[in-house]
Amino acid sequence: MESQLKVLWRYFKRNRLAVGGLVVIVIMFVIAGSASFIAPYDPGKTEVSMKLKPPSLQHYLGTDQLGRDVFSRMLFGSRVSLSVGFVAVAISICIGILVGAIAGYYGRWIDSVLMRFVDIMLCFPSFFLILTVVALLGPSLFKVMVVIGITSWMGTARFVRAEFLSLRERDFTQAAKALGVKDSRIIFRHILPNALAPVFVTATLDVATAILVEAGLSFLGFGVQPPAPSWGNILTEGRTYIFDAWWLTVFPGLAILITVLSFNLLGEGLRDALDPRLRGRR
Repeated sequence: MESQLKVLWRYFKRNRLAVGGLVVIVIMFVIAGSASFIAPYDPGKTEVSMKLKPPSLQHYLGTDQLGRDVFSRMLFGSRVSLSVGFVAVAISICIGILVGAIAGYYGRWIDSVLMRFVDIMLCFPSFFLILTVVALLGPSLFKVMVVIGITSWMGTARFVRAEFLSLRERDFTQAAKALGVKDSRIIFRHILPNALAPVFVTATLDVATAILVEAGLSFLGFGVQPPAPSWGNILTEGRTYIFDAWWLTVFPGLAILITVLSFNLLGEGLRDALDPRLRGRR
């Protein structure tokens, strides 16, 4: 009998776009992890005599207004984007699981209070809320990660709550209660493992969103601060020279587009593979 993981992979690999997205993400991680070895130049090294040089064999993606190698800065910038995406989503997933599990398991007034709080959080435009908090606290990579994480957990909470409302009525949950098993053990050992499938899907989609938010914050000057490279602040620096140095905006824009698209394709593929109702369509 096939394991669940093998069944998941069998259905997942039928979606070629999702597999392509996974391959691109793996390549991105390899590049980010080996940026120090791949980068031909120090990303912070300035050489004014080489400023705004177009792509060439010496500088694959050209140079910026300070003569810094764009290819090297892009490689190191990938670390920032991927780390922000995964750390922020890890924070939001932890908060969302906790809130959703408590609301779905206990129900009644606890569920009402927590879900009304979720509704209030959803009333605020996420990006402007993040922008306001970062502006008040001051921009830094750590603060950007935390702020994105604590303002994007509501969707996960709703998914987990819905799963718990269904699973708490199943026979295995009722049997555990009858045996006197503690609520915390029932929640985290019996119900939660069966409620994680939609969380994996939303996590991959949220990583893409977090990368976009970080790029937007850096573009506006509230994210990663220069001279540290990120795709967003490379775009910001290239905005002034958009007609004279097209490579300063095109290449980081393409990197953001490809990365976000890959995570979205991966999320769609996981959703199709995990949902039995969608498996027969491919």
